[in-house]
Amino acid sequence: MILTERLRAIGAGVRCWFTPERVREEGDTPDYRFSLANERTFLAWLRTGLALVGGGFAVDQFLPGLPAALRVTCTVVLLVGGGTCAVRAVNHWVRCERAMRRGEDLPVSRFPAVLAVGVGLLAATLVVLIALGRTR
Repeated sequence: MILTERLRAIGAGVRCWFTPERVREEGDTPDYRFSLANERTFLAWLRTGLALVGGGFAVDQFLPGLPAALRVTCTVVLLVGGGTCAVRAVNHWVRCERAMRRGEDLPVSRFPAVLAVGVGLLAATLVVLIALGRTR
């Protein structure tokens, strides 16, 4: 029963991705400044996703000397990270907007920390490989 309720809540959230006017059906309209700040955060996450996608293409195109398996792995990790970031952006936007309208605390997420650690580890790996001359 709890699983069914959880799936129903997830479905409602995903429907709001494509019909954001449904968000307005909940609670009270928050101060517009908060909604606009939420939208700016959404756009920042999209920019981050685009930067990761661009980084993936850059690794693939500008580091041909990396061993093929490592280059493809780094590229795929960055591309998947960019796509995940974009999907997470819209999900977070909806969750925050709904919480503001309901007068609830804003949702918390581990995603920013996971993303930061992942990008940091990938960058450190590439720095070491470049420093060792493994990219030629």
